[in-house]
Amino acid sequence: MSSSRETQLTYAGSMLDRLSEQRGDTALVESLRANARNFVLAGESFVLAKRGEGFDAGLTNDEAASTGDALETALLGKDGKSRGHFAHAISPSRIDGIKARGDFIVVDLRSIALQGLVPPEDMSALATSKALLFWHERHRFCSNCGKPTRPAQAGWRRDCAACGGQHFPRTDPCVIMLAVRGEHCLLARQTRFPPGMWSALAGFVEPGESIEEAVRREALEEAGIPAGRVAYFASQPWPFPMSIMIGCFVEAKTEKLKIDEVELEAARWVTKDECSLLLTGKHPARFFAPPPLAIAHHLIKGFVERCAEVFD
Repeated sequence: MSSSRETQLTYAGSMLDRLSEQRGDTALVESLRANARNFVLAGESFVLAKRGEGFDAGLTNDEAASTGDALETALLGKDGKSRGHFAHAISPSRIDGIKARGDFIVVDLRSIALQGLVPPEDMSALATSKALLFWHERHRFCSNCGKPTRPAQAGWRRDCAACGGQHFPRTDPCVIMLAVRGEHCLLARQTRFPPGMWSALAGFVEPGESIEEAVRREALEEAGIPAGRVAYFASQPWPFPMSIMIGCFVEAKTEKLKIDEVELEAARWVTKDECSLLLTGKHPARFFAPPPLAIAHHLIKGFVERCAEVFD
């Protein structure tokens, strides 16, 4: 099943030219710093500039400089106006001073998405910034020899001068799957979920494993369901901290459940009509689905629209 939802998913649909083949061109990178848009991350939160009644995630060079010295900087790409877009990490110790100024707010990425504080086209740049800067923070030393590394390729590589090792940003693939059996789908809860929220099963892809194999393994491990067909739905960058969610439907061969009580608090089969109530917030028990920023919401919505036809 091919997806038509890619650009509708939060954190996806970047409009930037990432310039991946030109990151080593120092002159080009420096030229892009003029009139750049800068996405400034302090700890887990971004600095947004107040613009009239709204907010802007892309700070000017002067605004970015006024928030504090950049601990790390990375080129995100350029837009259709040839403006450079950069990610900057500053010390979390700067947050209180920035909040006191009045011309900025400091907000975590989930809240930015949930509240719709910035245009959708900036969400991908924020997600890239968060994942990339998180990687830099945790890879300051070489995994080969333990010596310090330094940024290279406009922030898309770290090099070790001691052993010559080159280290690249990583993305952790995670499958999120909605098990379907006829007119029912399987929803589950984890203890960390907000009270009343039900979602799809999910888990990380292991080394040497295909996406389809990971989907079937997770369905069996978490819910005790032998699985058959797997249909790809869509994927979503998920910068918490640096994953990509690979959304799939999976055919359940039985309705009998044997849940992993370490992973799940509960799991149950849900009808299409009940899923509609979960999506709209009208469930009589005040149960609800994940918000539209999460691919799980769109998996459930896809089931409501197509049911077993998701495998066609």
